[in-house]
Amino acid sequence: MVEIQLHEPSCRGCGLCADICPTFVFDYDEGKNLALIRRPEDCIACLSCAYICPSGAITHADYHVVKNFYRDQTFCGKMEKFL
Repeated sequence: MVEIQLHEPSCRGCGLCADICPTFVFDYDEGKNLALIRRPEDCIACLSCAYICPSGAITHADYHVVKNFYRDQTFCGKMEKFL
């Protein structure tokens, strides 16, 4: 199973991870202004949350890397103007 961790002191409370997650692993606690990992067993390790997190608060472990499935940051930087 994929291991996903959120470093709470680094979380800015932007909620981007909850918005982008295709399997709804995250919830957002408005009272604490903090993202929460509620369903880690649903994580498919697409790494979208880690890439979009502005503070780098999300990390993954124990996942299998599949070529061309994970994002290439250099390529994404070039494509930003089209998105």
